[in-house]
Amino acid sequence: MNIREAKEEIKNAVRAYLEKDEAGQYEIPVERQRPVLLMGPPGIGKTAIMEQIAHELGIGLVSYTITHHTRQSAIGLPMISSKEYGGKEYSVTEYTMSEIVGSVYDKIKQTGIKEGILFLDEINCVSETLAPTMLQFLQYKTFGSHKVPDGFIIVTAGNPAKYNKSVRDFDIVTLDRVRKISIEEDYDAWKEYAYKEGVHGAIMAYLEIKKDNFYSIKSDVDGKSFVTARGWEDLSRVIKVHEKLGIPVDNKLTDQYLQDKEIARDFADYYELYHRYNELYKIPDILEGRFPKDLAAIRNGSFDEKLSIIGLLTDKLMEEFREYSRAGAVQKNVYDVVKEYVAAIGDGSPKDGSGIADKAKALLEDRIKKLEEDTERETEGGLLSREEENERRLAVGALRECLKEIVAADAKGDNKDSLENAVNAAKKWFKLREADRQAAIKATGEHLSNSFAFLEEAFGNKESLTGSQEMVIFLTELSNAYHSLKFVRETGNEAYYKYNKLLLLNDRKQELNREIMEFASEWK
Repeated sequence: MNIREAKEEIKNAVRAYLEKDEAGQYEIPVERQRPVLLMGPPGIGKTAIMEQIAHELGIGLVSYTITHHTRQSAIGLPMISSKEYGGKEYSVTEYTMSEIVGSVYDKIKQTGIKEGILFLDEINCVSETLAPTMLQFLQYKTFGSHKVPDGFIIVTAGNPAKYNKSVRDFDIVTLDRVRKISIEEDYDAWKEYAYKEGVHGAIMAYLEIKKDNFYSIKSDVDGKSFVTARGWEDLSRVIKVHEKLGIPVDNKLTDQYLQDKEIARDFADYYELYHRYNELYKIPDILEGRFPKDLAAIRNGSFDEKLSIIGLLTDKLMEEFREYSRAGAVQKNVYDVVKEYVAAIGDGSPKDGSGIADKAKALLEDRIKKLEEDTERETEGGLLSREEENERRLAVGALRECLKEIVAADAKGDNKDSLENAVNAAKKWFKLREADRQAAIKATGEHLSNSFAFLEEAFGNKESLTGSQEMVIFLTELSNAYHSLKFVRETGNEAYYKYNKLLLLNDRKQELNREIMEFASEWK
């Protein structure tokens, strides 16, 4: 199965293990909750889906790469204690708390959440001294004498032997006590994740043209050459920073992340071409409805060039769709605080002699501080994704701007130290901010409509209901991406609805034609 299907399988396993009966007991007893063993090639996102599952289920996550640990850190250090047997006292060996089990208890204390996932990566690559301990762990959920707390589900991951020389095979006794899930690399499954995470448009466009280069592991006389999903994602991040800083992106950079010289060079060449297309066809102008005059050159270009143009359009739109999601989340955080602030300040003048302006400032400062503290605590506990943390911090920055507006409004108002000044300043600030957000939403909707109009004008095909294969590709990309679907679902877009409906009709037409051909062949 692919990584997306594996995520759903693991998520369902965790949900089933954490389900309780009417007496509050786990429906599947803890001793019968088989650890999940996720086997697949390196760098395809096994750790990432653990983070997603824990976040989506609202549970804790403790993650370890087990090859970084020794037998002592796993089971604890030996220490001498005494016990009484048959009326006599004996010296016995016990062990200090396992670092791994201790981390689970720390996570529970930190978050207040008693259920979660203990994820151990590279489980089948442990050292010879640690191997017996790991087998015991998989069978009995203990490290030495320390048991993993009930409520924490064990998920492990490993690489098949063809990818790692240090792999150890599990025996039948061990395999009979785990839930084994085998996964394979799958570009289409990864693409869904990549759009949501904002992987660079040049990478998405390149892989759409050369899907075989998404994941590759080769062996030759010079050793192993490989490219993984992790490599593409990390390269994407560094490319974005290089572009921001004005640092060139060339083969010297791509070669550091794509450990296949041929693919690294090929992508570096494509990246340069991708930017040339962007300058040549002026994608920002197309989004604004100003199309190139020579559409025939585009129409007669190579298919790779057409895919690149579609990729450039999609990339720019996806940036706006992601910003729409982020701005909405930030505005909700801001709204919750401002609403609470306005309600709290509305109880009249303070009795302690301080002015309304001072009270307003203190109230908002308290709420900003609480949002900051909640963000720090939840981030440290692993309860917020990187994007959610970013949204919270942007909300804090916005609220500090609101605070400045309140203080400035009171200083300029005719009725100094007025409750009305403080409340109106907050409301006015929020309305202006919301008006800017609505203007951005309108602009993004127009950019999407203009993109459809451009593709229809450039690649229109009267024989197809949807206009052209380029239109089908563009529409399919939008329909398979999280942020674009969220934008259309929440704001609407007539052009998207029109072409999506035509695409469905076209699919149905082709299906009927196949059925007719099959029926006709049976009567020959």
